Amino acid sequence: MSLRPVADHRLVILSGTAHPQLASRIAGELGVSLMPMTVSRFPDSEIHVRVEASVRGKDVYVIQPTCPPVNETFTELLIILDALRRASTGRITAVIPYYGYARQDKKTAGREPITARMVADMLTKGGADRILTVDLHSPQIQGFFDIPVDQLTAVGVLSEHMRKWDLRDSVIVAPDAGRVNMASEYAGRLNLPVAIVQKRRIGAEKTQAAYVVGEVEGKRPIIIDDMITTGGTVAGSMDALMKRGCRPEIRVAATHAVLVGKSVETLSDAAIAEVVVTDTVPFDPARSIPALKEVSVAPLIAQAIGRIHADDSVSDLFGDRS
Repeated sequence: MSLRPVADHRLVILSGTAHPQLASRIAGELGVSLMPMTVSRFPDSEIHVRVEASVRGKDVYVIQPTCPPVNETFTELLIILDALRRASTGRITAVIPYYGYARQDKKTAGREPITARMVADMLTKGGADRILTVDLHSPQIQGFFDIPVDQLTAVGVLSEHMRKWDLRDSVIVAPDAGRVNMASEYAGRLNLPVAIVQKRRIGAEKTQAAYVVGEVEGKRPIIIDDMITTGGTVAGSMDALMKRGCRPEIRVAATHAVLVGKSVETLSDAAIAEVVVTDTVPFDPARSIPALKEVSVAPLIAQAIGRIHADDSVSDLFGDRS
């Protein structure tokens, strides 16, 4: 259901090139048109941006997930922010449904960067007055910013879809300790128990599941996560769960479907009944599989934009269990 149209000429929605489909859906929910903007490349691949109408004094929302190719989409976002800042925009909100570099939020060894903090600094210095995002991989990244950050969650959107499933004998599975809070949120909404897969990372692309905490024998697991990249976490969790005697009717729910590497092959496993994801990241139809379903976060983001624009509270969008 669309929101009541926002009859305010000060509200402006802009889209970068990362995910124009999501931007159009959000604008449609708000009942406004996307402001025209030209994004082009010079012959040497430099990015050039021009906003095609006045934004002086406007409340501008730039829709740009920093999804693969991450360096390209992030740089483009910074250039758009700079263009807006120099055009005397009233307020600039960077709407980043998928926040790249979020996994680099701490040092795990000597001589490593904390890239998530550097990205936060660049966004702030680049001109963003506020950040709106969905399911950060590391929620503490909000503290890296000196500007307001609203982190929405897609748990409600995904849970609503999951209620269509036969949930008898199901169990919510956190694939690692970092997703326990998210698993508890799903479990509370769906009235299901929780199990946890303990794992350790043995490389940038590979993890190893060690053991399972909780009862999964004879159960139908629902593996939840904030993102699926290579599919390694899903594969490791499936292996651990099958060894503990779960039923081969595994479902997966994740907010961000990054889906690189061998992820599609992993998700095509016969034991996986369904994979539900959101549209925070653009979906490549060429990598589609029958088990993969997509639900939209456009209504959720549009509600948040409408409330921010009206200076209303957005806190009840973060985790309401109704």
